[in-house]
Amino acid sequence: MSFLSSVSHFFFDAGILSWDILLTLLNLVRRKRRVGNVTPEGHPGYGGLWPEFKPPQEGDSRCSCPALNAMANHGIISRSGRDISFVDLNHQIRATYNFGPSFCSYVPHFAARMLKKSYSKDTFDLAELDLHNGIEHDASLFRLDTALEPNQSMKHIPFIEELLAAPTGKDKNGNVVLTTKDLSRILGKRRAVARAVNKDFTLSFFHKIFGSSNSSTLLTIFGGRVDDLRSIVLHERIPDGWESRVREPYGLTMTHFNKTVLTVELGVREKDWAEVAQEAARHHETSA
Repeated sequence: MSFLSSVSHFFFDAGILSWDILLTLLNLVRRKRRVGNVTPEGHPGYGGLWPEFKPPQEGDSRCSCPALNAMANHGIISRSGRDISFVDLNHQIRATYNFGPSFCSYVPHFAARMLKKSYSKDTFDLAELDLHNGIEHDASLFRLDTALEPNQSMKHIPFIEELLAAPTGKDKNGNVVLTTKDLSRILGKRRAVARAVNKDFTLSFFHKIFGSSNSSTLLTIFGGRVDDLRSIVLHERIPDGWESRVREPYGLTMTHFNKTVLTVELGVREKDWAEVAQEAARHHETSA
């Protein structure tokens, strides 16, 4: 990366952070969106009416992110998962999930930077996002590590079923929900076991935070509700009638989101799963 590119990225990131803080403050003083009116009028999903779900066909491109795959399966972005504009992804994520505009700008810019592409001019296929140790990382909640399953669009059903059986909370309406402690517990187990069975395992501090970030969307955007999460993470389908649980007018900002991320990450205890990890390693060796 050239010096000028580094300087440009620094000022861009600083600008995004400043914008994000401003949006966070505005969210504190502006009225929340009404239930039933979170998805903008004119966008797919308004009023809970999502476009027809169609599972991917042979030759389609998918990635390790269930939320992006769900958007493709509903035709909100290219159904093939190919030739997606970074700029269009920015707008579609914002309207579909009510992430803040600063958040929605930063992530596609980061992805373009990672793939060495132009944010404003280039396109990408969903599978390209699974560049190992770019955004995709080991110890995922939903997938085997890349060393064990190179195709990261392949869900590992036992992981997902274990996650969906883990909730200990209930919301004010009586829905069974995941909590930060639930996610910390499962992440601790996944990291301990992955470290034990994958000889190529890597997980930097950056990717630990990224892993907790991915997990925290389950609590924020989806409210931790198990019924909704089953549809999203297992079937990669947006439930009928669903809308983002984030009702703030400027969406979920990075500043607000990071409170959940840090709570989840600081609660992770790999050492609590040492015996389970050792048993998993023995089982992996005998079945290899």
